[in-house]
Amino acid sequence: MNFLGNHLLSVDQLTRDDIAEVTQVARRLTPVARREKTTRVLEGAVLASLFLEASTRTRLSFGTAFSRLGGSVHETVGLTFSSMAKGESIADTARVISGYADIMTVRHPEAGSVAQFAHASLVPVINAGDGAAEHPTQALLDIYTIEEEFAARDKEIDGAHVLFVGDLKYGRTVHSLMKLLSLFDNMTFTLLAPELLGMPDSIVEFAENHGHKVICYHRLPRELDTVDVIYTTRIQRERLQGEQIEGYSEDFHVNRKLVERIGGANTVIMHPLPRDATLGSNDLSTDLDTDPRLAIFRQTDRGIPIRMALFSLILGVADSIESTFQDARWYRPPNRGIRSSTAD
Repeated sequence: MNFLGNHLLSVDQLTRDDIAEVTQVARRLTPVARREKTTRVLEGAVLASLFLEASTRTRLSFGTAFSRLGGSVHETVGLTFSSMAKGESIADTARVISGYADIMTVRHPEAGSVAQFAHASLVPVINAGDGAAEHPTQALLDIYTIEEEFAARDKEIDGAHVLFVGDLKYGRTVHSLMKLLSLFDNMTFTLLAPELLGMPDSIVEFAENHGHKVICYHRLPRELDTVDVIYTTRIQRERLQGEQIEGYSEDFHVNRKLVERIGGANTVIMHPLPRDATLGSNDLSTDLDTDPRLAIFRQTDRGIPIRMALFSLILGVADSIESTFQDARWYRPPNRGIRSSTAD
């Protein structure tokens, strides 16, 4: 992919070399993400942030990334607070707002809607999540997390065994991540989901067509090979279309007992967040919060350098990063910012 001036709408645009380019720039920007250095490389640039569906982490992550590059952020949050609530079309909204900004990040509850924004926009658009379809920047930060966590364990992604658990039908993060992981070699994917919430056939076929092994379960099997990554996601209740989830049993509860059964000392535990804390949700358990294998907060931290890298590449300033560094001068609490892969 030629990032300069172009939209990022789908992981289908990306090659393995593209992933490497993004993560390399992200590593160069880590001192900024850690708040050790500052840069004004995007001073004067404006990000229009349209989050027309609920978001906390992704919205603040994009805004923080752009601000740390020296740009300014202007937001619209929620469909009811946008002109689309008055009947304005996506095309008109995109054309107008792109006249105000240099780049746009868009989240919308309907699959394919972000591509409609991009078609009418005068400036690059980054997909921040469209319905149950895709979440490309989450997939990139997930790949980055796996790379960094594996590096600390002297491992590589090629040949890894990844277990996806939970709502794999509507969980757009797992759709994008499984496709990106399929660009690596000799992968094994184990999919554990209720029958009505299984991974879409198109994603399974994509992985199989790339020569990878895919195993699907609707209940936790008695025997399961040790996995390198456990990636769990909550039930996407806001997207359910009549599926019955009363049978969402403890087979899908990723807790210490499960991890001790199928994980090893070097297993990485991930979740895109938010995790569902309601009673009986059977999401990622808090009994793993002190387990050093739990990478969920290192995972969210890494969204900042990844999104900074994308802004830098798309707006053409990646080559100017280090030359603009200055030391950060404000007080920074210890152990804050992007943490190492060995942090608690």
